[in-house]
Amino acid sequence: MRFPEDVPVLTDGVVTLRAHTADDVEPAYRICQDPVMQQWTTIPVPYRHEHAVNFLTEVVPNGWRTNTMWAWAIEYDGRYAGTIDLGDGEGGVGEVGFAVDPEVRGNGVMTRALKLAVRYAFDGLGWERVIWRAFVGNYASRRVAWKVGFRGLVTIPGGGRARGVRKDEWVASVGRDDELEPQGIWWTVPVLEDGGIRLRALRDSDAQRVMEACSDERTQQWLSGMPSPYGLDEAAGFIASRPDAAASGEAVAWAIADAAGDELLGNVSVFGLKNRIDRTTGEIGYWMHPDARGRKVMSTAVELVIAHAFRPIEDGGLGRRRLILRCADVNTASAHVAEANGFTRVGNERLADPRRDGTYDNLLTYDLLATD
Repeated sequence: MRFPEDVPVLTDGVVTLRAHTADDVEPAYRICQDPVMQQWTTIPVPYRHEHAVNFLTEVVPNGWRTNTMWAWAIEYDGRYAGTIDLGDGEGGVGEVGFAVDPEVRGNGVMTRALKLAVRYAFDGLGWERVIWRAFVGNYASRRVAWKVGFRGLVTIPGGGRARGVRKDEWVASVGRDDELEPQGIWWTVPVLEDGGIRLRALRDSDAQRVMEACSDERTQQWLSGMPSPYGLDEAAGFIASRPDAAASGEAVAWAIADAAGDELLGNVSVFGLKNRIDRTTGEIGYWMHPDARGRKVMSTAVELVIAHAFRPIEDGGLGRRRLILRCADVNTASAHVAEANGFTRVGNERLADPRRDGTYDNLLTYDLLATD
Protein backbone atom coordinates (compact mmCIF):
# COMPACT_ATOMS: atom_id res chain seq x y z
CA MET A 1 0.00 0.00 0.00
CA ARG A 2 1.11 3.55 -0.63
CA PHE A 3 1.51 5.95 2.26
CA PRO A 4 -0.34 8.19 2.84
CA GLU A 5 -2.43 7.84 -0.34
CA ASP A 6 -3.88 4.41 0.46
CA VAL A 7 -4.49 4.94 4.17
CA PRO A 8 -8.28 4.76 4.66
CA VAL A 9 -9.93 7.54 6.63
CA LEU A 10 -12.25 6.10 9.26
CA THR A 11 -14.69 8.24 11.21
CA ASP A 12 -17.81 8.02 13.35
CA GLY A 13 -18.44 11.75 13.13
CA VAL A 14 -16.70 12.52 16.41
CA VAL A 15 -13.36 10.70 16.15
CA THR A 16 -11.43 10.32 12.90
CA LEU A 17 -8.60 7.92 12.12
CA ARG A 18 -6.31 9.26 9.39
CA ALA A 19 -2.77 8.98 8.07
CA HIS A 20 -0.05 10.52 10.21
CA THR A 21 1.57 13.72 8.97
CA ALA A 22 4.72 15.62 9.88
CA ASP A 23 2.54 17.96 11.96
CA ASP A 24 1.85 15.08 14.37
CA VAL A 25 5.49 14.78 15.45
CA GLU A 26 5.42 17.55 18.05
CA PRO A 27 2.17 16.54 19.78
CA ALA A 28 3.23 12.86 19.66
CA TYR A 29 6.53 13.75 21.31
CA ARG A 30 4.67 15.74 24.00
CA ILE A 31 2.19 12.95 24.67
CA CYS A 32 4.98 10.42 25.12
CA GLN A 33 6.41 12.46 28.02
CA ASP A 34 3.33 11.52 30.06
CA PRO A 35 4.38 9.34 33.05
CA VAL A 36 1.23 7.22 32.70
CA MET A 37 2.00 6.56 29.04
CA GLN A 38 5.56 5.55 29.92
CA GLN A 39 4.37 3.31 32.75
CA TRP A 40 1.98 1.23 30.69
CA THR A 41 3.55 1.14 27.21
CA THR A 42 6.81 -0.08 25.74
CA ILE A 43 7.96 3.28 24.35
CA PRO A 44 11.60 4.22 25.03
CA VAL A 45 12.28 6.05 28.29
CA PRO A 46 13.54 8.71 28.16
CA TYR A 47 11.49 9.46 25.06
CA ARG A 48 13.41 11.78 22.77
CA HIS A 49 12.29 13.93 19.87
CA GLU A 50 14.06 11.65 17.38
CA HIS A 51 11.98 8.73 18.62
CA ALA A 52 8.79 10.52 17.56
CA VAL A 53 10.32 11.49 14.20
CA ASN A 54 11.44 7.92 13.49
CA PHE A 55 8.13 6.35 14.48
CA LEU A 56 5.90 8.70 12.49
CA THR A 57 8.09 9.17 9.41
CA GLU A 58 9.73 5.73 9.13
CA VAL A 59 8.02 2.99 11.16
CA VAL A 60 4.41 3.95 10.42
CA PRO A 61 4.83 4.48 6.64
CA ASN A 62 6.85 1.27 6.29
CA GLY A 63 4.14 -0.65 8.13
CA TRP A 64 1.56 0.38 5.54
CA ARG A 65 3.90 -0.23 2.61
CA THR A 66 4.79 -3.75 3.76
CA ASN A 67 1.33 -4.69 5.09
CA THR A 68 2.76 -5.51 8.53
CA MET A 69 1.34 -2.67 10.64
CA TRP A 70 -1.62 -0.39 10.02
CA ALA A 71 -1.35 2.72 12.21
CA TRP A 72 -3.60 5.77 12.25
CA ALA A 73 -3.44 9.15 13.88
CA ILE A 74 -6.46 9.70 16.11
CA GLU A 75 -8.04 13.09 15.46
CA TYR A 76 -10.48 14.59 17.95
CA ASP A 77 -11.82 18.11 18.16
CA GLY A 78 -9.71 19.07 15.16
CA ARG A 79 -6.34 17.98 16.50
CA TYR A 80 -4.05 14.98 16.92
CA ALA A 81 -5.02 13.01 20.01
CA GLY A 82 -3.04 9.77 19.82
CA THR A 83 -2.24 6.70 17.75
CA ILE A 84 -3.89 3.33 17.23
CA ASP A 85 -2.43 0.46 15.25
CA LEU A 86 -3.20 -3.04 14.05
CA GLY A 87 -0.38 -5.53 13.67
CA ASP A 88 0.40 -9.04 12.42
CA GLY A 89 -2.84 -10.47 10.98
CA GLU A 90 -1.32 -13.78 9.94
CA GLY A 91 -4.00 -16.46 9.74
CA GLY A 92 -6.71 -13.85 10.14
CA VAL A 93 -5.74 -12.93 13.71
CA GLY A 94 -3.94 -9.75 14.71
CA GLU A 95 -3.36 -7.40 17.61
CA VAL A 96 -4.32 -3.83 18.43
CA GLY A 97 -2.37 -1.22 20.35
CA PHE A 98 -3.27 2.34 21.26
CA ALA A 99 -2.28 5.42 23.21
CA VAL A 100 -4.17 8.65 23.77
CA ASP A 101 -3.33 12.20 24.79
CA PRO A 102 -3.86 12.60 28.57
CA GLU A 103 -5.66 15.88 27.87
CA VAL A 104 -8.58 14.10 26.19
CA ARG A 105 -8.87 11.07 28.45
CA GLY A 106 -12.32 10.51 29.87
CA ASN A 107 -14.13 11.71 26.73
CA GLY A 108 -14.61 8.29 25.13
CA VAL A 109 -12.06 9.08 22.41
CA MET A 110 -10.18 5.81 22.62
CA THR A 111 -13.33 3.72 22.80
CA ARG A 112 -14.54 5.29 19.57
CA ALA A 113 -11.13 4.90 17.92
CA LEU A 114 -10.89 1.25 18.96
CA LYS A 115 -14.32 0.45 17.52
CA LEU A 116 -13.31 2.02 14.21
CA ALA A 117 -10.02 0.10 14.07
CA VAL A 118 -11.57 -3.24 15.04
CA ARG A 119 -14.31 -2.84 12.45
CA TYR A 120 -11.65 -2.13 9.81
CA ALA A 121 -9.70 -5.22 10.89
CA PHE A 122 -12.75 -7.35 10.14
CA ASP A 123 -14.21 -5.56 7.13
CA GLY A 124 -11.08 -4.08 5.55
CA LEU A 125 -8.37 -6.61 6.36
CA GLY A 126 -10.55 -9.71 6.55
CA TRP A 127 -9.42 -10.72 10.02
CA GLU A 128 -11.40 -13.17 12.14
CA ARG A 129 -10.15 -12.03 15.55
CA VAL A 130 -8.44 -9.06 17.19
CA ILE A 131 -6.32 -9.48 20.33
CA TRP A 132 -5.81 -6.80 23.00
CA ARG A 133 -2.97 -6.88 25.53
CA ALA A 134 -2.10 -4.70 28.52
CA PHE A 135 0.12 -4.95 31.55
CA VAL A 136 -1.78 -6.02 34.66
CA GLY A 137 -2.99 -2.93 36.47
CA ASN A 138 -3.70 -0.83 33.38
CA TYR A 139 -7.39 -0.49 34.15
CA ALA A 140 -7.86 2.43 31.77
CA SER A 141 -6.86 0.29 28.79
CA ARG A 142 -8.82 -2.68 30.12
CA ARG A 143 -11.95 -0.57 30.45
CA VAL A 144 -11.65 0.65 26.85
CA ALA A 145 -11.29 -2.95 25.64
CA TRP A 146 -14.27 -4.01 27.79
CA LYS A 147 -16.42 -1.23 26.33
CA VAL A 148 -15.64 -2.46 22.81
CA GLY A 149 -16.60 -6.04 23.60
CA PHE A 150 -13.26 -7.75 24.16
CA ARG A 151 -13.84 -10.88 26.20
CA GLY A 152 -12.25 -14.04 27.60
CA LEU A 153 -9.81 -12.08 29.76
CA VAL A 154 -6.87 -14.12 31.06
CA THR A 155 -3.78 -13.16 33.03
CA ILE A 156 -0.41 -14.41 31.80
CA PRO A 157 2.32 -14.15 34.46
CA GLY A 158 5.37 -12.57 32.87
CA GLY A 159 3.61 -12.47 29.51
CA GLY A 160 4.59 -8.89 28.72
CA ARG A 161 7.91 -7.11 28.48
CA ALA A 162 8.86 -3.45 28.65
CA ARG A 163 12.39 -2.18 28.37
CA GLY A 164 13.88 -5.53 29.34
CA VAL A 165 11.57 -6.19 32.30
CA ARG A 166 8.98 -8.98 32.28
CA LYS A 167 5.51 -8.03 33.52
CA ASP A 168 2.25 -9.85 34.09
CA GLU A 169 -0.13 -9.30 31.21
CA TRP A 170 -3.85 -9.26 30.54
CA VAL A 171 -5.04 -10.67 27.22
CA ALA A 172 -8.55 -10.62 25.72
CA SER A 173 -9.98 -10.78 22.22
CA VAL A 174 -13.02 -10.08 20.09
CA GLY A 175 -14.20 -12.06 17.06
CA ARG A 176 -15.69 -11.00 13.75
CA ASP A 177 -19.19 -12.07 14.75
CA ASP A 178 -19.02 -10.73 18.30
CA GLU A 179 -21.02 -7.69 19.31
CA LEU A 180 -18.75 -4.70 19.92
CA GLU A 181 -20.43 -3.93 23.22
CA PRO A 182 -19.52 -4.55 26.89
CA GLN A 183 -19.86 -8.10 28.14
CA GLY A 184 -20.96 -8.30 31.76
CA ILE A 185 -20.92 -5.50 34.31
CA TRP A 186 -18.01 -3.33 35.44
CA TRP A 187 -19.07 -2.00 38.84
CA THR A 188 -18.16 1.50 39.92
CA VAL A 189 -17.31 2.43 43.51
CA PRO A 190 -19.32 5.58 44.27
CA VAL A 191 -18.67 7.74 47.30
CA LEU A 192 -21.46 7.25 49.85
CA GLU A 193 -21.65 9.52 52.86
CA ASP A 194 -23.86 10.01 55.91
CA GLY A 195 -23.61 10.26 59.67
CA GLY A 196 -19.99 11.37 59.63
CA ILE A 197 -18.99 8.28 57.65
CA ARG A 198 -17.67 8.26 54.08
CA LEU A 199 -17.49 5.14 51.92
CA ARG A 200 -14.93 5.49 49.13
CA ALA A 201 -12.58 3.39 47.02
CA LEU A 202 -9.53 1.97 48.78
CA ARG A 203 -6.24 3.76 48.10
CA ASP A 204 -2.60 2.71 48.24
CA SER A 205 -2.16 5.14 51.13
CA ASP A 206 -4.61 3.04 53.21
CA ALA A 207 -2.17 0.12 53.42
CA GLN A 208 -0.89 0.87 56.94
CA ARG A 209 -4.39 1.13 58.39
CA VAL A 210 -5.51 -2.00 56.50
CA MET A 211 -2.57 -3.91 57.97
CA GLU A 212 -3.39 -2.70 61.48
CA ALA A 213 -7.03 -3.71 61.12
CA CYS A 214 -6.42 -7.10 59.54
CA SER A 215 -3.63 -8.12 61.90
CA ASP A 216 -5.82 -7.27 64.91
CA GLU A 217 -6.59 -10.25 67.13
CA ARG A 218 -10.37 -9.97 66.83
CA THR A 219 -10.29 -9.59 63.04
CA GLN A 220 -8.01 -12.61 62.78
CA GLN A 221 -10.34 -14.56 65.08
CA TRP A 222 -13.50 -14.08 63.03
CA LEU A 223 -11.99 -14.04 59.53
CA SER A 224 -9.99 -17.23 59.59
CA GLY A 225 -9.38 -17.17 55.84
CA MET A 226 -7.35 -13.99 56.17
CA PRO A 227 -3.54 -14.36 55.91
CA SER A 228 -1.68 -14.71 59.19
CA PRO A 229 0.63 -12.98 59.84
CA TYR A 230 -0.83 -10.01 57.99
CA GLY A 231 1.74 -7.43 56.91
CA LEU A 232 2.03 -4.46 54.57
CA ASP A 233 2.49 -6.73 51.54
CA GLU A 234 -0.80 -8.47 52.28
CA ALA A 235 -2.50 -5.10 52.76
CA ALA A 236 -1.13 -3.78 49.47
CA GLY A 237 -2.22 -6.97 47.71
CA PHE A 238 -5.74 -6.64 49.11
CA ILE A 239 -6.02 -3.02 47.96
CA ALA A 240 -4.67 -3.88 44.50
CA SER A 241 -7.18 -6.72 44.08
CA ARG A 242 -10.30 -4.65 44.68
CA PRO A 243 -10.43 -2.91 41.26
CA ASP A 244 -10.21 -6.30 39.57
CA ALA A 245 -13.19 -7.57 41.58
CA ALA A 246 -15.22 -4.58 40.40
CA ALA A 247 -14.03 -4.83 36.79
CA SER A 248 -14.94 -8.51 36.59
CA GLY A 249 -18.38 -7.92 38.11
CA GLU A 250 -17.63 -10.03 41.18
CA ALA A 251 -17.72 -7.51 44.03
CA VAL A 252 -17.65 -3.90 45.15
CA ALA A 253 -15.52 -2.89 48.13
CA TRP A 254 -15.39 0.39 50.01
CA ALA A 255 -13.00 1.84 52.52
CA ILE A 256 -14.97 3.10 55.49
CA ALA A 257 -13.46 6.47 56.35
CA ASP A 258 -14.07 9.29 58.77
CA ALA A 259 -15.80 12.02 56.78
CA ALA A 260 -13.76 14.74 58.45
CA GLY A 261 -10.24 13.33 58.30
CA ASP A 262 -10.74 10.62 55.64
CA GLU A 263 -8.77 8.12 57.75
CA LEU A 264 -9.62 4.48 57.07
CA LEU A 265 -11.81 2.97 59.77
CA GLY A 266 -12.66 -0.33 58.11
CA ASN A 267 -13.87 -2.07 54.99
CA VAL A 268 -17.27 -3.15 53.73
CA SER A 269 -18.05 -5.02 50.55
CA VAL A 270 -20.83 -6.65 48.59
CA PHE A 271 -19.64 -9.82 46.89
CA GLY A 272 -21.05 -12.86 45.11
CA LEU A 273 -22.51 -10.55 42.44
CA LYS A 274 -21.81 -13.04 39.62
CA ASN A 275 -23.61 -15.96 41.22
CA ARG A 276 -24.26 -18.34 38.35
CA ILE A 277 -27.63 -19.37 39.75
CA ASP A 278 -29.03 -16.04 40.96
CA ARG A 279 -27.47 -12.72 39.96
CA THR A 280 -29.97 -10.68 41.95
CA THR A 281 -28.41 -11.46 45.33
CA GLY A 282 -25.27 -10.30 47.10
CA GLU A 283 -23.47 -10.95 50.35
CA ILE A 284 -22.19 -8.26 52.69
CA GLY A 285 -18.87 -8.66 54.47
CA TYR A 286 -16.85 -6.29 56.63
CA TRP A 287 -14.05 -5.74 59.08
CA MET A 288 -13.19 -2.83 61.37
CA HIS A 289 -10.05 -1.10 62.61
CA PRO A 290 -9.89 -1.62 66.40
CA ASP A 291 -9.91 2.11 67.20
CA ALA A 292 -13.26 2.53 65.38
CA ARG A 293 -15.20 -0.07 67.32
CA GLY A 294 -18.07 0.86 69.59
CA ARG A 295 -18.99 4.00 67.62
CA LYS A 296 -21.77 2.58 65.39
CA VAL A 297 -19.43 3.03 62.43
CA MET A 298 -20.14 -0.36 60.90
CA SER A 299 -23.91 -0.15 61.38
CA THR A 300 -23.89 3.19 59.55
CA ALA A 301 -21.63 1.87 56.78
CA VAL A 302 -23.82 -1.19 56.20
CA GLU A 303 -26.91 1.01 56.10
CA LEU A 304 -25.32 3.05 53.28
CA VAL A 305 -24.35 -0.11 51.40
CA ILE A 306 -27.84 -1.57 51.69
CA ALA A 307 -29.41 1.48 50.06
CA HIS A 308 -26.88 1.37 47.22
CA ALA A 309 -27.26 -2.39 46.73
CA PHE A 310 -31.05 -2.17 46.38
CA ARG A 311 -30.90 0.83 44.03
CA PRO A 312 -31.60 -0.20 40.39
CA ILE A 313 -28.59 -0.61 38.11
CA GLU A 314 -29.94 2.02 35.73
CA ASP A 315 -29.88 4.48 38.65
CA GLY A 316 -26.27 3.65 39.51
CA GLY A 317 -26.90 0.96 42.11
CA LEU A 318 -26.27 -2.78 42.24
CA GLY A 319 -29.82 -3.83 41.43
CA ARG A 320 -30.04 -6.49 44.14
CA ARG A 321 -33.32 -7.89 45.44
CA ARG A 322 -31.81 -9.86 48.37
CA LEU A 323 -28.77 -9.40 50.59
CA ILE A 324 -27.12 -11.99 52.80
CA LEU A 325 -24.93 -11.54 55.85
CA ARG A 326 -23.18 -14.40 57.68
CA CYS A 327 -21.34 -14.54 61.01
CA ALA A 328 -20.43 -16.96 63.78
CA ASP A 329 -23.13 -17.32 66.40
CA VAL A 330 -20.70 -16.17 69.09
CA ASN A 331 -19.72 -13.05 67.12
CA THR A 332 -22.29 -10.89 68.83
CA ALA A 333 -20.90 -7.60 67.46
CA SER A 334 -21.37 -8.73 63.87
CA ALA A 335 -24.82 -10.13 64.61
CA HIS A 336 -25.78 -6.77 66.12
CA VAL A 337 -24.84 -4.97 62.88
CA ALA A 338 -27.15 -7.30 60.94
CA GLU A 339 -30.05 -6.94 63.34
CA ALA A 340 -29.64 -3.16 63.64
CA ASN A 341 -30.05 -2.92 59.88
CA GLY A 342 -33.25 -4.99 59.76
CA PHE A 343 -31.80 -8.32 58.62
CA THR A 344 -33.78 -11.41 59.53
CA ARG A 345 -32.04 -14.49 60.88
CA VAL A 346 -32.93 -17.31 58.49
CA GLY A 347 -30.46 -20.07 59.23
CA ASN A 348 -28.04 -21.66 61.68
CA GLU A 349 -25.50 -24.05 60.19
CA ARG A 350 -24.09 -26.21 62.94
CA LEU A 351 -20.30 -26.09 63.39
CA ALA A 352 -19.84 -24.63 59.91
CA ASP A 353 -17.53 -21.69 60.66
CA PRO A 354 -13.87 -22.75 61.17
CA ARG A 355 -11.49 -21.10 63.61
CA ARG A 356 -7.71 -21.06 63.32
CA ASP A 357 -7.28 -23.41 66.27
CA GLY A 358 -9.17 -26.18 64.48
CA THR A 359 -12.47 -25.66 66.30
CA TYR A 360 -15.77 -24.68 64.68
CA ASP A 361 -18.61 -22.35 65.57
CA ASN A 362 -22.19 -22.37 64.37
CA LEU A 363 -22.70 -20.09 61.37
CA LEU A 364 -25.70 -17.76 61.37
CA THR A 365 -27.25 -16.54 58.12
CA TYR A 366 -29.25 -13.33 57.92
CA ASP A 367 -31.05 -11.93 54.91
CA LEU A 368 -32.76 -8.72 53.86
CA LEU A 369 -35.11 -8.26 50.92
CA ALA A 370 -35.57 -5.10 48.93
CA THR A 371 -39.27 -5.37 49.78
CA ASP A 372 -38.69 -5.54 53.58
